Amino acid sequence: MVSELIERVTNKYKKTSIPKIKVGQTVEVSTIIREGDKSRIQVFKGLVIAIKGSGVSKTFTVRKISYGVGVEKIFPLHSPNIADIKIITEEKVRRSKLYFMRDRVGKMSTRVKKGNMLVYENNEETMGKSENIE
Repeated sequence: MVSELIERVTNKYKKTSIPKIKVGQTVEVSTIIREGDKSRIQVFKGLVIAIKGSGVSKTFTVRKISYGVGVEKIFPLHSPNIADIKIITEEKVRRSKLYFMRDRVGKMSTRVKKGNMLVYENNEETMGKSENIE
C-alpha cells in the first residue's frame, strides 16, 4: 500500500527519454547551470564508474581527468537540471563499480582496458603485459 502510493507520486518525476546508461561507457552529460537570472548549459564528459539506486533516486557517477586531477560528479538520472546525456563510447567491463580507476594515472585513467594477458613461456604461466603476442 505505502510503496504503491510512493510509486504513483514519484512516477510523474521520471524522465522517459533517457538512454540506457551502463558502467564503462564514456558519456557527455549536459547540465543546466543557473546563475542569477541567466542559465547556460555546461558539458561534463567522462567515464561512468558507478550506478546506484533505483527509480527516481537513481544516480550515476562520472569521472574525468582535468589538468592532471581526477574529478568525479554524481548526477541524479531523473534530475530536471540534466538537459541531455550522450553516449560517446562503450567498453566491456566485468565489474559493477569501477573504483579501481581512481588509482590509475595517464592514459590508463581514461580508458577501461582488458586485463593482463596470460603469457606461456617455457611451460610456465606468468602474468604480464605482452606487446606483440597475437
